[in-house]
Amino acid sequence: MANREALKELQSRLAGRLQAARNEGVSVAAWLAVQSGGRDYLLPLSQAGEIFPWMGVQPVPYTQPWFLGIANLRGTLSGVVDLALLLGHGEQRNEQALAEASLLALNPLLDVNAALLVDRLLGLRGSEAFVSVEPAAVESGSFLGAVHVDQAGRRWQELQLSRLAQAPQFLNIRA
Repeated sequence: MANREALKELQSRLAGRLQAARNEGVSVAAWLAVQSGGRDYLLPLSQAGEIFPWMGVQPVPYTQPWFLGIANLRGTLSGVVDLALLLGHGEQRNEQALAEASLLALNPLLDVNAALLVDRLLGLRGSEAFVSVEPAAVESGSFLGAVHVDQAGRRWQELQLSRLAQAPQFLNIRA
């Protein structure tokens, strides 16, 4: 319960800060920074939805290992996808790791009732947080964008949720 209240408070603070920045003409963050399976990702804020604490999901038989099941997120049934497992670099989590994880719903405008399991929420990032940008690797999926490098040399892979929501790899949950 405490995690749920903390997430609500975080969302409320972020919304307030974004609105204040818009009112003052300050450049606004473009991405939500998350970590999944030990890798850092940037998710476009305009494509991200609400953030939820981990809650138990109802497993669905005969699905891909990365499809964890169905969760009721504020009255909407959503498929829950383990982002790291989907991208091929994660491993099954124990209950403690799941309890520390978050669910990030995709924006309802993407017309896919889905949420991504991520290990950590790392805040908001704007283009000013990065010193260089590298193009996506040729062999990467169509939903993976540029790699942004921050001042510390940390690499952040851009993940286009709108493209992910349409990718056959994402939509085909059948094992």
